[in-house]
Amino acid sequence: MIADVTRSLGTDYYLLEELLTDEEREVRDRVRAFADREVIPIINDYWDKAQFPFELIPKVAELGIAGSTIQGYGCPGMSYVAAMLVAIEMARGDGSLNTFFGVHSGLAMGTIDICGSEEQKERWLPQMARLEKIGAWGLTEAKHGSDSVMLETSARREGDEYVLNGEKRWIGNATFADLISIWARDEADGQVKGFVVEKGAPGYSTELITGKMGKRAVWQANIYLDNVRVPVENKLEGANSFKDTNKVLTATRGGVAWEAVGHAVAAYEAALTYAKERVQFGKPIASFQIIQNKLANMLAEITAMQLICYRLAKLQEQGKMTGPMASLAKMNNARKARQVCAEARDCMGGNGVLLEYIVARHLSDMEIVYTYEGTDTVQSLIVGRDVTGIGAFV
Repeated sequence: MIADVTRSLGTDYYLLEELLTDEEREVRDRVRAFADREVIPIINDYWDKAQFPFELIPKVAELGIAGSTIQGYGCPGMSYVAAMLVAIEMARGDGSLNTFFGVHSGLAMGTIDICGSEEQKERWLPQMARLEKIGAWGLTEAKHGSDSVMLETSARREGDEYVLNGEKRWIGNATFADLISIWARDEADGQVKGFVVEKGAPGYSTELITGKMGKRAVWQANIYLDNVRVPVENKLEGANSFKDTNKVLTATRGGVAWEAVGHAVAAYEAALTYAKERVQFGKPIASFQIIQNKLANMLAEITAMQLICYRLAKLQEQGKMTGPMASLAKMNNARKARQVCAEARDCMGGNGVLLEYIVARHLSDMEIVYTYEGTDTVQSLIVGRDVTGIGAFV
């Protein structure tokens, strides 16, 4: 039923449906139905008021998708293609909710899975899989966005504890998260290491960032760490250098490429439906050449993005995906989805700037996607370094 709707709108133009397993279709349809039933009808009001939709958290939990590809610990252990479809459908519903989920399921849970000990995984992942405990992920700092490897937050060992000091910025979920993965530089050896700070730790405080032009319904914050004491057992066993941080970034960067497809699909579907219904000069605007040209070009970009995502997911499943491959996907898809959303808004004229027509929200959110998880420029330099063997930045 849902897949038929997708085909009727032409967003599966190259029949990727035929390459999916039954399990992948079921996951996609489950999340798509959730987005249509629970998210889209209510999210505009939350987005407009810059409020987070806490009422959706238990409903997301019921989907059983948190932890995505993680095997065991109450996680679904789905394929990377299924995880791709989750990101696309969640973002098609709303980018803010997708960011909340991506931070929790991808970055926070992914860090524990990639860098945690067996004991740490058993301690935290099952509760996070049920969304009984919400995760956040703290790497970015005010002075170190793209240059994250130079982070200044410090960690000092004192007996059976580490003492953390510093600040983080743009940290999704940080104001209400139960577990916050903090990356800090160990004063003893200068290496970047990972720590899990638990809610209520003395010295941990946050400040909500306001005035955003996009992703308004997800709460991102500044984190302040003032002599926050973390038990030694909360130091992630396998997070001992920025190379370990980068493992997490590489694993999740592909998810942003998939998210971009969701925004583009939502905008295209809205523009196509609008063009068929909107009558000007005595006939639907879909009958005009310029609108058909825009729709055809939007669909071409979406199809190319879908194929990149599918291939990237397969490479990830085979253990062949590299950091530059993920960067290429993020760079291309964020850039193209941003343009698709802009074209969709243009197709809808003045109505395109109104939240009730959906596209304005996705266009604004794509401005954020274009920047986060590595800007377009930085992603291009990562790819450039890979193909030339020459680093264009320090």
